[in-house]
Amino acid sequence: MTALPRGETPGSPAADDDSVVAAPSAAVPAPPSGDEGHDGGEGSTTADDAADAAETDGDGSGTFGTDEAAEAGAGSDGMTYTDQAADGTGDTTGTDKAAAADGAVDGAAAAPAPLSEAEAELAAQRELRERIEKRKAEKEGPIAAGAKLSGQAADLLAAVRAVESGEQSAAAFFDSPAPAAPRRAAHTPAPVRPRAPEQAPAPQGASPEAVAAAAAVLAEGGAPGALARPAAEALGAQAADALREDPWQLLAVPGVRPEQADGFARAMLGAECGPDDERRTAALVGWLLERAALQGHTALDATAVRAALAERSVADPEAAVQHAVAEGVVLVFQDGQDDQESEAPAEPGEDAEGGAEDRARQEPVQVLLGLDRYALAEESLADGLARLINACEKDADWTESASAAGSPSAAELIRAVAAHGLVAHTGGEAARAEPAALITAARGLGLRALGAVHSVDGRRRLAEATGDPSTAVTLAGLLSGTEGPGRDAEGAIAVDLLVVLDAPQLDVETAAILVESLADGARLVLSGDPGVLGSAGAGRVFADVLAARACPQIVSRTPDPGPIGELVSGIGIGELNQVAAPGKEVVIVPVRDAGEAVHRTVQLVADSVPRAIGVPSADTQVITVGHGGSAGTRALNAALKQRLNPGPGRFGGFDPGDRVVHVPTPGRTVPGVVVSADAEGLHLDCAGTKVVVPQERVESSVRHGWALSAHQAAGMRWPAVVVVLPGDAAQGLSRPWVYTAFSRGERHLSVVHGVDQALQRAVAQSPAQDRTTRLRTLLEAPAG
Repeated sequence: MTALPRGETPGSPAADDDSVVAAPSAAVPAPPSGDEGHDGGEGSTTADDAADAAETDGDGSGTFGTDEAAEAGAGSDGMTYTDQAADGTGDTTGTDKAAAADGAVDGAAAAPAPLSEAEAELAAQRELRERIEKRKAEKEGPIAAGAKLSGQAADLLAAVRAVESGEQSAAAFFDSPAPAAPRRAAHTPAPVRPRAPEQAPAPQGASPEAVAAAAAVLAEGGAPGALARPAAEALGAQAADALREDPWQLLAVPGVRPEQADGFARAMLGAECGPDDERRTAALVGWLLERAALQGHTALDATAVRAALAERSVADPEAAVQHAVAEGVVLVFQDGQDDQESEAPAEPGEDAEGGAEDRARQEPVQVLLGLDRYALAEESLADGLARLINACEKDADWTESASAAGSPSAAELIRAVAAHGLVAHTGGEAARAEPAALITAARGLGLRALGAVHSVDGRRRLAEATGDPSTAVTLAGLLSGTEGPGRDAEGAIAVDLLVVLDAPQLDVETAAILVESLADGARLVLSGDPGVLGSAGAGRVFADVLAARACPQIVSRTPDPGPIGELVSGIGIGELNQVAAPGKEVVIVPVRDAGEAVHRTVQLVADSVPRAIGVPSADTQVITVGHGGSAGTRALNAALKQRLNPGPGRFGGFDPGDRVVHVPTPGRTVPGVVVSADAEGLHLDCAGTKVVVPQERVESSVRHGWALSAHQAAGMRWPAVVVVLPGDAAQGLSRPWVYTAFSRGERHLSVVHGVDQALQRAVAQSPAQDRTTRLRTLLEAPAG
């Protein structure tokens, strides 16, 4: 039995891959470059050499041999105001897409129209934020007598006040008994609803007047007019006035960097402009936190923020941080300080000097800075998880169902869920059978049980495991209401048990919305592989829940089968092992440079894998480290299109039959195929669902999809996968990245290997906690 990866923290920062967009609730600006740490780097430009191309399908060895490293020079693209404009879904991570999505909600027309899935998601996110803001205001404001009561206590208080005021007599409250709660009958699965064609949301941006006014101000400061629309969308109808009063507000526009905002401010303010202007320092603090969110952080250590400010010529970083906190730009947290102060109260006779020495020896309290949106989401999520833990029925008897489970791990999971409102489940791909068995068992008990997954492909796999398509939904579809059972009269999702697979892909804002949508008494299971890359949005929800030990953790003992499973299991514990691959399940293809890597990849997809393995090109996915460079997704997609579906790209760069990925909302990557195009937009077939992308959205939300990054591929699997590791990719490799990329193949894995020993070093190096969050601390805090 091979060892399964346990306890690894989800992977490298999401922002390292500029293909990754922020989570549905995270409409934050993205850096204009930085594809998994090496975008923009130009690797070796050696041309394809056909005479050198030997057949690779005969190499059935799973050995990672030492090869000549490719000569690669990783450079970096120059930053300009317009370099965020893009080549598709992945290259504008949460920038124009997120702003456009926000604009679609904020500027929605008055005429009633059915909400698209993306619009429904954004509406739900806005509703949650309003609810959280209201809750925060209630906590900070004065509390009226009885205002915090709920349930029977609130009813009793209302009755007393009604009698005291003379509105009702006391007898009115004793005449009729309270109605008994109706018993819920066994759940009958609802018929599967046919999916209607999905219209991708068209952004409704700022008004023409606001854009024109912003353009005039930008022109005064020498900034490109192309920034007018995103500035108006980011800053609102009064964008022109805001920019004139505070030129550093330009940093709120996606893709704008501090040096560019400084130049604009100098042009607008002249001699008044200085590096310690409070407007500048406040904007820089906010920009640093937004940038950190793209890397997965929900907060940053105050020391790191001060150091970053000092690097940007701020003379007094401490004062700058204090001003930003005072202005409400960021929030300050000292989690655990109260606990430390209360743990060791001074004894009456304690020596003052001795007490001071003891306090000095204590670890200093970490001071964190965070944006309110993530702080509120983490606090709401922690409260919601505690509510689920405490509110569910603890003495449910599911013994018979556990006994009938197909494996010991599935039985253990069923028993744990019967007794707890929140359960964490970890394991590899084969372990997904255990949540499926849990859903089937719960439905057999008459419970409304449902599984939510990250991708359409995951939904298909879960439906196959349960044998019932109605048991599986995508998480985005569940939250938007386009999939699943809908909501009950109180607005909660109508489920008794929700199993979230691919839990490492869950960002903190989406998780907060989800938990807020579950009724008291509902059970939640978070299931996933802790070895894979983390979420595209901010937070590390699954890792924090595991680290806080806030609930029972069921570790699957079901190993992933076959040579690929053996290889991936070894990677999970830091070992890159040689595996026997008699059926050519794992093939290593050594290359010298990036040009040869592209050539070999096209050869594998178009010829070798279909002929030797029997997997057609349409079912083979290419995965590489980044989008830029000579063997990034752009170069690979161009070469693969030329070989597999050549054409002029007459529909915005696309032709019928092109393989693409569509990002309907930030954080979601949906594979599809181009069908046609007309005045309505680009028509796609996404796993049987017809999608129409408006013309103005094609450039920002659709890109070719023969080659993806590992972040995009997370949560999906294909019959065959070709992982491309050119020489300039070495800096972008990590154990979670390799684990994620190598585990996407079901039957076959080819590795185009040009990074020499860097691959083995990346696997051997234990991943560190690369995201700063507060959720673990909040979950570990004692109740009350």
